Amino acid sequence: MSIDPDFWTQRRVLVTGHTGFKGAWLSLWLQALGARVTGLAPGPPTQPSLYELAGIGARMSGESAVDVRDAEGVLQALDEASPEIVLHLAAQPMVRRSLRDPAMTYAVNVMGTVNVLEAVRQAEGEVRAVVVVTSDKCYENTGEASRLFVEEDPLGGADPYSSSKACAELVTAAYRSSFFAADKESGPSGTRIASARAGNVIGGGDWGEDRLVGDIVRAVGAGGPVRVRNPRAVRPWQHVLNPLSGYLLLAQDLWRGDEAARAWNFGPRAGDEQTVGWIVERLGALWGGALSWELDEGANPPEAGYLALDSSAAERHLGWRPNWDVEEALKRVVEWHEAQRRGEDMRRMSLDQIAGFA
Repeated sequence: MSIDPDFWTQRRVLVTGHTGFKGAWLSLWLQALGARVTGLAPGPPTQPSLYELAGIGARMSGESAVDVRDAEGVLQALDEASPEIVLHLAAQPMVRRSLRDPAMTYAVNVMGTVNVLEAVRQAEGEVRAVVVVTSDKCYENTGEASRLFVEEDPLGGADPYSSSKACAELVTAAYRSSFFAADKESGPSGTRIASARAGNVIGGGDWGEDRLVGDIVRAVGAGGPVRVRNPRAVRPWQHVLNPLSGYLLLAQDLWRGDEAARAWNFGPRAGDEQTVGWIVERLGALWGGALSWELDEGANPPEAGYLALDSSAAERHLGWRPNWDVEEALKRVVEWHEAQRRGEDMRRMSLDQIAGFA
C-alpha cells in the first residue's frame, strides 16, 4: 500500500500539535496532498520554527489556539472542525523537561490524550480514524544490547516522559476496547483507533530544547562546540518523514477496516541504530568540519544505553518502509539548514524534500 493522494484530497483532518516539529511536517505533507487540515495547538514551541518558516498556518483550513489540557476547548475545536481523521501529536516531548516538571508532562501527555479521545467519543462516530502518536520510549527498557522491541512487549518508563507515553498507550487501548471496539454495540460505530510508536526523529526545522540535532544546529550557527551527554548511547535515528509516512498509511488502513486498530512500531532500517557520538561526528563531516563537540560532564539524568524497534508488523501489514536511511536523513538535515541559512524559500525546500521522499 502507498500513500494515496486521491484518498487525502479534500479529506477533513485534525492535527493536534500542528505547530511542533513533527506536526508541522505532517501538516505540510497533508496540505500538499490536498487535505483540509485543521490544527490544534497553543502556538509554535520554538523560535524559529518550521511552522512559521514554511508558512504552514496560512494554508490551514482552520486553527484553534487550544492546549490539549483544556478539555472543553478540545471538545469545541473538534466539534467545529468536524474531522473525518484525527492525528494526535500534541505532547510535552522532552525527557529532561519532564524531570523538571513531571506534573505538567503527565497532564499534557496523559490527560491531553484522554481529552482528545473523549472529544472523539462524544462526536458519536463522526470521526472515522484516529492515530495517537506516542513514543518508542513507552517500553520497559533495561538497556539490553541488541534487543528490538515489538508491540507486545511490556510498557514502562523510568522517567516521567517515558512513563507518560506508556500511560498514553494504556489510555488509548482502554478507549479502544471500551468505546470503539467492533463488538461494542453501545459504542460509536465506525471509529477506529490505533497508536504509533516512533522516536529519535531528525530533520530540518528541529530547534527543540535538549534535542541533539537542535543543539547541533545552534552550535554550528554560533561556531562553538555542542555538548553531548551520552555519546555511547544507541538510538533508532530516522528522518521525520519515515514515521510520518507510516502515520498516513495507518490512517488510510484504519479508514478501510478495524484490523489496523492496534499499536504499531515505526522504526528505522536494520543497522541504522547508531550511537549519539556517531551522529555528531557524521553531521560534523557533512558540515565540512564546522562542528566540534565536548562531553557534558554536568549532572545528567540516567538514560538507557540501547533502544531499537522491530517494525516488521508495519512492513508486513501496512506495506510501510522507511524510505530514507540514516545517512540520507543526515544529508537532508544539512541540506535544509544550509538552505535556511542562505535565506531560501523554506516552504519550497520542505515540499521538495517531501516530494523526493515520496
